[in-house]
Amino acid sequence: MDWLSFIPFLIVIGLSIWLKRILPGLVLGVLVGAWLVELSPLGGTRQSVDYIVTTLSDENNIKIIAFLYLFGGLIGMMQISGGIKGFSKWVGDKIESQRGLLSLIWLTLPFTFMMPMFRTMMIGPVVKSLMKDMRITKQKVGFTLDVSTSSVIVLLPVATAFVGFMISLVESGVQKHNLDMDPYHIFLLSILFNFFAIVMLIIGLIRTFWSSADKESPQSADQSTDDSPDYHRAGIEKEISTVKAQPWNLIVPLFLLLGLSLYLLWQDGLAKGADTLFQAFSKADATFVMLLAVFITLILSFVFYMIRRQSMEETIYHFYDGGNQLMQAIILLVLVWALSLVTEDLGFSKFINATLGSFLPSFTIPAIVFILGALVSYFLGSSWGTWGIFMPLGIALAVSTGASIPLTVGAVFASGSFGAMTSPLGDTTITTASILELPLVDYARYKLKICAFGAAIAAVIYLVAGFFLV
Repeated sequence: MDWLSFIPFLIVIGLSIWLKRILPGLVLGVLVGAWLVELSPLGGTRQSVDYIVTTLSDENNIKIIAFLYLFGGLIGMMQISGGIKGFSKWVGDKIESQRGLLSLIWLTLPFTFMMPMFRTMMIGPVVKSLMKDMRITKQKVGFTLDVSTSSVIVLLPVATAFVGFMISLVESGVQKHNLDMDPYHIFLLSILFNFFAIVMLIIGLIRTFWSSADKESPQSADQSTDDSPDYHRAGIEKEISTVKAQPWNLIVPLFLLLGLSLYLLWQDGLAKGADTLFQAFSKADATFVMLLAVFITLILSFVFYMIRRQSMEETIYHFYDGGNQLMQAIILLVLVWALSLVTEDLGFSKFINATLGSFLPSFTIPAIVFILGALVSYFLGSSWGTWGIFMPLGIALAVSTGASIPLTVGAVFASGSFGAMTSPLGDTTITTASILELPLVDYARYKLKICAFGAAIAAVIYLVAGFFLV
């Protein structure tokens, strides 16, 4: 009966494509999955609420939710203080082409590489304001932002929100199979074998610096599926458009946040027993550090705005407005987490394990793990969830067949990268679509066409590499 675990995923994807809205599909997917667990309407409904409460009681989930809301509030404060408008105007005077705008997204990477959501939320509003006067589609801008985020951060060995979690998964596999290998060394080697991220990085750079400019007007491309005006925010947008441009009201909070993030990462790593800066960034709890950094930045920024005689009432109001702008993303993430709990109770992991065995040729293991993991990650929309499911499976298959362990570990990480980059359930896709005001399902479909090509190339490379590295 483990095959029933696919039903909630199929409901979510199918209904989202049909309605072009993901929220109804997620709600129905969680409900149907809970009914399958409890086999009664009332008991299943009660169980679905329990799944949601469970996700909200998870410490890491609450950290992410709090970070999202506080960061959104900070963006709202930057907007009403004229920070984003001022910075956009200052940068806009130097950017005269689509290529210049897309290049700016890449150039901000050294300052925003710590966490995908952090980077998207920091750069997205600025880029959105700059693209208004350019004939460039929101989809192309969103893809550049996502590919420069998802495809780079997973390739960095330190100072990201992923490193600690990724190493812990590898270490767990090493200990379970009593391997005489250093987990961090395997992790470093696996970065070289994350072929999907590397291929997408190359594709992203080519599309930025060598592809031709958009010939289609951005209005026709972006509004083809949803051309209704947004009456709800008309007054707020008009108010923000009248504020005085003050770039320092963005620059100061930005550098505060970046400086605090790096300093607190270092301090947290030292507190956890690290001896060097390199080890400190690896051991630090990046999710909590980002939350702490944005909390401190909010307080200091509020004081800074008051010193500059910004209206307290307006600042507080737009803090709430900025946070509320990300409530859609927060609700979607909560439902995605709940969906993962539902499918696990239905035996999703057992079903995946039962469909694979040690009879497979060893050189095919990395490619098979990547392809299956990519498919699953598309349904999950979570790189972390995919890694958690497939890392034990991948290492077990590599050990039993004699396949290269670093190559297989790299394939697992690559499969999660595919889902995070492509899935309409992924936090990267949800956050970018929310900030750039893109129809979520259409935007995910746009990225899927490009990412599927990158995934096909990566699968071939895994087959070739698997043959030579056995």
